[in-house]
Amino acid sequence: MRISRTDLGFAAFAAGSGALCAWLGGREAVEAALGNAGRTLLTIVPIFAAGLLLAGLVQQLVPRDRVRGWLGTASGLRGLLLAVGIGIITPGGPFTSFPLVVALAEAGADIGVLVAYLTSWSVLGLNRILVWEIQLIGPHFVALRVVASLPLALIAGLAARAVATRIAARPRSQ
Repeated sequence: MRISRTDLGFAAFAAGSGALCAWLGGREAVEAALGNAGRTLLTIVPIFAAGLLLAGLVQQLVPRDRVRGWLGTASGLRGLLLAVGIGIITPGGPFTSFPLVVALAEAGADIGVLVAYLTSWSVLGLNRILVWEIQLIGPHFVALRVVASLPLALIAGLAARAVATRIAARPRSQ
């Protein structure tokens, strides 16, 4: 297992936050924070495990050449539209969608497809629209928001492809 600078930075931030918590609230505050963290962990672990299982199943059951054909660099607009559609219907939170993105990336999905999927999932998620938005802000506003937001995922996917292409085309310095 490799520890990155991001991991070290996050660990330092957590340690600093813990020290600040202890300084401001004492031992009781630290114990309460650890209890809250433990309860959150117990809630998240099963959801995250299910997301990782889903990602593993996708990797195992969907052949890489099929993923590359439907969602790879040569998939064009069809791949982006498919990713937008899948993002809209994907239920659950980040513990479902992010492991799926990792699995698709490892199977050969294009960066634009992955960005379009995540953008669609986060902006146009059908589950959230049905459960929360229509109930709280009404169908008229939701319809306007969805219609106005629909192109965003496609634009994000196209932009990601363009940026990735430019980065790949740049000569690498010694």
